[in-house]
Amino acid sequence: IASGKSQVEEFLTKEGFIVYDTDNTAHDILNSITEFYGYDVFTEGKIDRVKLGKLVFSNSDIRKKLEEIIHPKVKQKILELFEKHKNEKLIFFSVPLLYETGFNKLFDKVILITIDEQIQLQRLMARNNLTKEDALKRINSQIPQEEKIKKADFIIKNNSSKEELFLKIKNVLTKLNNTSF
Repeated sequence: IASGKSQVEEFLTKEGFIVYDTDNTAHDILNSITEFYGYDVFTEGKIDRVKLGKLVFSNSDIRKKLEEIIHPKVKQKILELFEKHKNEKLIFFSVPLLYETGFNKLFDKVILITIDEQIQLQRLMARNNLTKEDALKRINSQIPQEEKIKKADFIIKNNSSKEELFLKIKNVLTKLNNTSF
């Protein structure tokens, strides 16, 4: 969260690669929900992501219920996209909660974007207009970066400029292009 995944997606797209953000699929699923276990998380008949976020990040049982709705449908969409693009050498998926969902097992390689925890906290608070407490709840709901680093195939540390990030991505792309799958 708040590590720079969107910047990487933007770069890869501009370079002509096929990129899917599974967050978009999750948002589509959220928008189709018309009732959520009796909780008032709607504004004008649609899921209010701010209300929902406060609820799920303060109650792990409710978060688990939401994940039971969303994750199977996201996995189904990923598998459909694999089939659709089976002749492409490289396609990219941005998957929040990759390890938490077990979706990492679906992919040949994993590129992890990491960031210094203080920078991450500041970005998340600014981006989502969150208090420090609410931002930390979201960060702490995920597997710690140190654990993810042990599992990823490529690690890109994103603590500096966009230009530096893009150079690191280009380096990974070179390695991927020289890899047989």
